[in-house]
Amino acid sequence: MIRKAHERDASAIAAVSIEVWMNTYLRKGISPHFADYILSEFTTQNFCDAIGDPSKAIWVSENGTGIDGFVTVCSSATPPLADCSPLEIKTLFVRPRQQSGGRGTALLHCALEHCRDLGGESVWLTVNARNSRAIGFYLRHGFNKIGTTHFWIGDQAYENDVMKIDIRRPPAG
Repeated sequence: MIRKAHERDASAIAAVSIEVWMNTYLRKGISPHFADYILSEFTTQNFCDAIGDPSKAIWVSENGTGIDGFVTVCSSATPPLADCSPLEIKTLFVRPRQQSGGRGTALLHCALEHCRDLGGESVWLTVNARNSRAIGFYLRHGFNKIGTTHFWIGDQAYENDVMKIDIRRPPAG
């Protein structure tokens, strides 16, 4: 089931974030550099703040036991490239054990529909340039790579692909 996030979901969203981020990016071990980032970024308070932020919308995927994924849309993002709107899919995380069940697709469709409802013509996102699984997912769903940017943790930069999709509805008739 996909539903809007509530403040009571913040700790579960934080836990999903930590699990997905570590599983995706930390293959060998956890250095203090990454541990400090994870523990300062993926907090219950940060997600409570995001849920209460009118420029953000968060939906969760929930199974019979609890939350197994979420997507965050920001309607006032600073675009990394001139050809991007302020509509960004900021985060789409699904727990590794549930990644083949269609949850990511359902969350993505929910986010894109929200952006259409806001009157958006396009949506962008960034994805780690080495995350071939996520890049393939977005390409299969109609996104195109339009450039690169960098994600910074402290003084270290990590290359990210900027991907964009046209979400305009075709004219009726």
